[in-house]
Amino acid sequence: MTATLLLSCPDQRGLVSRIAHFIFERGGNIIDLDEHVDGDEGLFFLRVTWDMRDFSLSGEKVSAAFQPLADEFQADWMIKINNIHTRRRLAIFVSKYDHCLQELLWRHGLGEFDAELALIVSNHPDLKHLADLHQVPFHVFPIHKDNKLEQEQLEIVLLKQQNIDTVILARYMQVLSSQFVAEYPNRIINIHHSFLPAFMGGNPYKQAHERGVKIIGATSHYVTDNLDEGPIIEQDIIRISHKDNLTDLIRKGRDLERMVLARALRLHLQDRILVYGNKTVVFD
Repeated sequence: MTATLLLSCPDQRGLVSRIAHFIFERGGNIIDLDEHVDGDEGLFFLRVTWDMRDFSLSGEKVSAAFQPLADEFQADWMIKINNIHTRRRLAIFVSKYDHCLQELLWRHGLGEFDAELALIVSNHPDLKHLADLHQVPFHVFPIHKDNKLEQEQLEIVLLKQQNIDTVILARYMQVLSSQFVAEYPNRIINIHHSFLPAFMGGNPYKQAHERGVKIIGATSHYVTDNLDEGPIIEQDIIRISHKDNLTDLIRKGRDLERMVLARALRLHLQDRILVYGNKTVVFD
């Protein structure tokens, strides 16, 4: 069993030393530590993981013991105890495109994600066969302009009944309402088929082709009320040329989308992301 601390606070002397001493004096052994200072903002960021086998505290007592130090640092922080009982429960939202869903199902089957895939939600029935193949419950909530908020409320009820921690939008072709987003702050992960902030909104490959760009990309980000403007987790690009038509861009883009989304989910599940403002520090 391990514990992971994620922390951000105003930069000041001795932070790493004092946090390391907190772990050491209680019998912990640090197995991973990474830190970053944003000199422009004067902010300090840290992720540290330690072995809990000989640690003198357990469970909620760890956070209670760290609280006075965090208060002194004026820190935003969380401590996650990593064991089988704390595995996150995931819900994947999809529409009709299957490539990102297939990638996540395949990797989950290989055991790459330390999480439980609890259910798949869709506004169409088309991908139920994939859920059935992988023995994941599949729920359909048909959505049109007159029932969107009502259906979202039913989705939220289902997610709460299933104790869902994280929602992954695997090319889910619906814009979530602010009420939905507020239920899962920094816990809804989206994949956008463009290298944001370029070509936001719909049909980015068509926009890229018409613009004659020489690279295309994909971006995974946390969802906020502002469409395609949430904190960016992961991005990647691929070169294209004048020989590539729109179909070629879409084909190449699919490969990027599924890989970028899978990497973003892994980073999230490993508690390697610190969000501040509309930015992230990613300890990869």
